[in-house]
Amino acid sequence: MARTMGRLKAAWVERIKVRLEAGKSQEPKDIDMHCDGHGLYLQVSERGASWIFRYTRNGRKPEMGLGSLSLFGIEEARAMALDARKLLHAGIDPLEHRNAVRAQAKLGEMKTLTFGEAATKYATAHQSEWSSQKHARQWMQSISVHAIPVLGPLPVQAINTPEVLRALQPIWDTIPETASRVRGRIESILDFARASGYRTGENPARWRGHLDHILSARGKARRVRHHPALPYDQVPEFMAKLRSVPGPGALALQFLIYTAARPGTVVDARWGEIDLQNKVWIIPPDRMKARREHRVPLSSAAMALLVSMNHNGDRVFSTSQTTVLEILRALRPGIVPHGFRSTFRDWAAERTNFPREVAEMALAHAIPDAVEAAYRRGDLFEKRARMMEAWSQFCTSSPVERGRVVALGRG
Repeated sequence: MARTMGRLKAAWVERIKVRLEAGKSQEPKDIDMHCDGHGLYLQVSERGASWIFRYTRNGRKPEMGLGSLSLFGIEEARAMALDARKLLHAGIDPLEHRNAVRAQAKLGEMKTLTFGEAATKYATAHQSEWSSQKHARQWMQSISVHAIPVLGPLPVQAINTPEVLRALQPIWDTIPETASRVRGRIESILDFARASGYRTGENPARWRGHLDHILSARGKARRVRHHPALPYDQVPEFMAKLRSVPGPGALALQFLIYTAARPGTVVDARWGEIDLQNKVWIIPPDRMKARREHRVPLSSAAMALLVSMNHNGDRVFSTSQTTVLEILRALRPGIVPHGFRSTFRDWAAERTNFPREVAEMALAHAIPDAVEAAYRRGDLFEKRARMMEAWSQFCTSSPVERGRVVALGRG
């Protein structure tokens, strides 16, 4: 391998560059090194020419690439080699220094990925593993409702234990099962971000050896299964305010209250499930918690709401659970949409004579008694229709009417 000793001439270097660009280099096919002195070399091969800085440190002889001849001329290469020698004089390895600077720059880029963006990336990468589209929707909805409002705009690298606790503590004792799932999903998203190179350090959402020292264990948590709910005697006044709110989110919340259905089921409702002629909403098994078809009788108030809407597209309500929750929070802070099912159940028990099983079936609750479940074949649809009509009349009643309304209905 030939070596040209002494300082390289700028004109000679320029000729090499021109020949390489023209594809007429007469250089040998193996690598030819031309030394400029002080550790700077011009490395030439049939693939091109580039600058190399060679130095000795701790018994090693590393080579540090400085860039292509097509990008940097001889004076620029000499300046870079001089900077490297200055670092060596200061006891700093120039190659390690450059790698550290690049790593820091990459870390700065990592901080631009938010938790909300990471959640979307994670869901996209793992959706094929989930059992059904319903599970995928539930997974993202739980994150959207309980984690995104707190963590969504934060860079994943900036999320630590205090931020995770701000998302979990409001729901940890009130809805422990959901809270436990949300914690695990936050942990998965942050693990995904770390594995993808967007964050470093320990996962602040991990349970064992970390959050288990801060939060109560699920089995020992206060077993409060009820969602924060509005007292039923305040529902008519609340409905009057809600009807003045524009948009599909407010319509979805009205429909949720009239039908006592679960928020996710309402938001995902399809026009193909609605039979306006027979006044029934037929929810398919794959969208029901019990995996059984559920018929919901539509009251006059629910029917009026649906008839007033434009039937554009497949979905009845072009909204999300997050939007519905935000509307409810604006009107009545501290209440959640799911709580209206408890409100309905309290009203049925305290203000009507409808049998308990009718109210439970209206909520699509499973029958706890195995013998009773085996013998009951029907869904009490007609009785439920009378109950839901009485409920909608109560929801839309005036103060004078509420004073005299008592829904009897013996079934």
